[in-house]
Amino acid sequence: MPDTPLQPFAPPAGLSSLLPNELNLSAGIAIEWVLYAVFAFWALYTLVAVYHWLKYSHASWVAFPAIAAHLFISIALMSYTLSGSAYFLTPYLP
Repeated sequence: MPDTPLQPFAPPAGLSSLLPNELNLSAGIAIEWVLYAVFAFWALYTLVAVYHWLKYSHASWVAFPAIAAHLFISIALMSYTLSGSAYFLTPYLP
């Protein structure tokens, strides 16, 4: 465990040179929108996967707990990624 405190995320210096100057976007805003796009893809993929799993494996007793665990863990990771805080995990974090 390092002795230094955690530092906030800083995008690579070369990332801002890839963005057009006319857009006047910061690298942080661009990364935030990329994360929102990843979240939208995750949501669509999850809906399709849950639909197919329930349609074709409805007799499996593992389906509902696995879907619930997937949704809980994925939403926790996405909310932590987008907001930067893990609300329900704070009592367990150092």
